[in-house]
Amino acid sequence: MSRFRRQRRDVPGLNLAAMPDLIFTVLFFFMIVTHMRDVTPRVRYEVPQGTELEKAGRKAGMVYLFIGKPTDSQGRVLSDVSRIQLNNRYVAVGEIAAALAVEREKLPQGEHLTISIRADRDTDMGIINDVKQELRKAGVLHINYSATNKADKHP
Repeated sequence: MSRFRRQRRDVPGLNLAAMPDLIFTVLFFFMIVTHMRDVTPRVRYEVPQGTELEKAGRKAGMVYLFIGKPTDSQGRVLSDVSRIQLNNRYVAVGEIAAALAVEREKLPQGEHLTISIRADRDTDMGIINDVKQELRKAGVLHINYSATNKADKHP
């Protein structure tokens, strides 16, 4: 009777041959553009606001000095007394010069040491002045102070 028969047509499967190439391309992209943090802050700090700020580039001789309230691994504040963190360890004010001497030995010949101070806005100026005096004794004269731009803060 009928000359034409209906043939059942299946949907063709997806060609997944290019999927591994795409995945590895995205993986390499994220590996290249991701910036890994060298120093993990173990103190809570909120940087003060400023108006005349300049962006400092990453340097080989950069040492980070955090001043703020100590925190645990979940970010809970452990104490109300400010602590000083030099790179990844806590130091007392009197130990700063010795710790910087160790950091200076790691630098290539001719490089100078630069300190980036990231202090909490509520830190007493007495602690910051003590730190500055110790840096002066250690012969470190290149100091950066971290702050946020007032224009970037929204009320």
